[in-house]
Amino acid sequence: MKIVDLRNKNIQNSEELMQLVKRSEIETEQYETAVKDIIKNVKEKGDEALLDYTEVLDKVKLSSPKELVVSFEELEKAYDQIDDDTKWALEVALERVKAFHEAQVEKSYFLEEKGMILGQKVVPIERAGLYVPGGKAAYPSTVIMNAAPAQVAGVKEIIMCSPNPNKYTLAAAFLCGIDTVYRIGGAQAIAAMAYGTETVKKVDKIVGPGNIFVALAKKNVYGVVDIDSIAGPSEILVIADDSANPEWVAADLLSQAEHDELAASILVTTSESLAKEVKDILYNVFLKDFEREFIARKSLDTYGHAFIVEDLDKACEVSNYIAPEHLEIITKSPLDLLEKIKHAGAIFLGEYATEPLGDYILGPNHVLPTGRSARFSSPLGVYDFIKRSSVIYVSKEGFDRVENYARQIATAEGLYAHRLSIEVRKKSE
Repeated sequence: MKIVDLRNKNIQNSEELMQLVKRSEIETEQYETAVKDIIKNVKEKGDEALLDYTEVLDKVKLSSPKELVVSFEELEKAYDQIDDDTKWALEVALERVKAFHEAQVEKSYFLEEKGMILGQKVVPIERAGLYVPGGKAAYPSTVIMNAAPAQVAGVKEIIMCSPNPNKYTLAAAFLCGIDTVYRIGGAQAIAAMAYGTETVKKVDKIVGPGNIFVALAKKNVYGVVDIDSIAGPSEILVIADDSANPEWVAADLLSQAEHDELAASILVTTSESLAKEVKDILYNVFLKDFEREFIARKSLDTYGHAFIVEDLDKACEVSNYIAPEHLEIITKSPLDLLEKIKHAGAIFLGEYATEPLGDYILGPNHVLPTGRSARFSSPLGVYDFIKRSSVIYVSKEGFDRVENYARQIATAEGLYAHRLSIEVRKKSE
């Protein structure tokens, strides 16, 4: 972890900041060809391609397309196998996440004026596809965070793809009432949900995180289906002053570093002594005998930074420049800084608002914009699973009120058929 002094320096000139904000600009050309080939094969060969990729890439040999589907009995069995405390925790999490997202529900509306009814019709998408990573870790929280807003939005059917899903992931799918679960991963899962196969249903939108192959596949199928985002590596930024507990700050930084080697753990502080203490605790206390030490150490060595700034205004400036996925503010008066924060996926205020609480149980969604996209993107929500249609009714009275203005604009734009469609109605009077 590097300690960088930014006191009385222009942040735009910081080499270390440049390295951080560009870290998600991974060279993707080496993966693009492989991803496009996978998508092409799934489009052309359907289930056959899925079985082949599942055997070669996920090391799971399935004897028939039927085995791509996780049966209801398997889901129920997985739920029964997990301990009661975990069941209860997942149930509470689902309840809280749904309750939070209920406030995001949009309603259709209509405005009436003389001779016109103008409005917006809000309807949910019909079928959503969730992608949940497999591999070494279990991600039941990802199932909940992706399924809950879709269900609150009123999505008619929700399917899920996950490679080698373990019992916790399957239990969460059972709890959430996912309609169909497929044991498929990677770019092939994204292609299957986008185009459909003999077994996998085509969806209208794909959401959920994944590796570089999943991210590129989502990018390539966008337009055929909608997607939530192209997620990059995880990141946390902690703004702290001399009142912060260095052990707590170090633990929060480590919680992101353990995700993957590209994760960024960033401290921005007015206290040089705090920066040094946090670094010492990370390397000489927490990383010793840490189960995910290799991943966390590589992340901290490469992308871990402690920036020392002259005041909290400068700390907010640095944070806004990075636009972090997760932002923690651990200062004497954290609420005072809220209005100064412009760009962040989720903002955690106070020393007890640790980011892992947000990952699992608080209610706000943990699917957040990464790689500086918090400058223009929002967390996953109910609004991601609805679509809006404009509704327009015009009577003869309403037509007469506005037709002249429309004809003038059509003439200015040189679109004569536009003007004609108005004039033929005017002439028929």
